[in-house]
Amino acid sequence: MSVGPETREQELIEKAKEAMTKAYAPYSHFHVGAALLAKNGQIFTGCNIENASYGVCNCAERTALFKAVSEGVREFQAIVIVGGMNGNSTDFCPPCGVCRQALSEFCGPDMKVLLLKGQDQVKYMTLGELLPEAFYLG
Repeated sequence: MSVGPETREQELIEKAKEAMTKAYAPYSHFHVGAALLAKNGQIFTGCNIENASYGVCNCAERTALFKAVSEGVREFQAIVIVGGMNGNSTDFCPPCGVCRQALSEFCGPDMKVLLLKGQDQVKYMTLGELLPEAFYLG
């Protein structure tokens, strides 16, 4: 599975890695970056942002999603996610349940989800694989 031309996939990977460097994680030291590809070709990035009151924290995936939606973009085709302690990606970093549900509001079960590990390992999934039986209104 790929998100289109290999150069586009590589661009998303690089943007997710760059976003991870911007994470604000002074409490957990777990840095996450995401790059969300809209169907119109735009890329929205996000990083995790922590707070002393943990309930106020926001994940990288939702940061990217909310940036896109706030700009009027509501159709997406892929997301790349990378994360790890102190910005060192030693394992795949799938989205949390809240992010899976937030993505499902705007993305179908076939949306591509690429998880990064290390410098070059990519795990390809779909949103439907990550969140079967998603909750939808209607």
